[in-house]
Amino acid sequence: MLSTCDLIVFVPTTDGGRARKFYVDVLKLEFEQEDNFAVVVKANGNAIRIVRMEKFTPAAYTILGWEVPDILKAVEYLSGSGVSFLRYAYIQQDALGIWTAPGGTKVAWFNDPDGNVLSISQH
Repeated sequence: MLSTCDLIVFVPTTDGGRARKFYVDVLKLEFEQEDNFAVVVKANGNAIRIVRMEKFTPAAYTILGWEVPDILKAVEYLSGSGVSFLRYAYIQQDALGIWTAPGGTKVAWFNDPDGNVLSISQH
């Protein structure tokens, strides 16, 4: 039943204005609406509710990611928009921060302003 329903993603934030600026102005997601509870943006038709929280501890793992057709172009674009890509000591990443998995998938990670780990990947 749920396989045919629209997906809604939830991401926490302590500062809705700062999150809105990042997700809309930097990541170029489509602004949908904002109220006292959340900022809502859309990515390829999927809703992302950036939920206002008084406080939270960001997860150490990826909570939101996008599959991109060309990771090199995406990393260059996001870097040019001020995004810094994360580096992990336990994996080998290239100069741009892109990791190539044994099966060939390429992944790069970055944080939103609240420290949530986001990723882009090319499969």
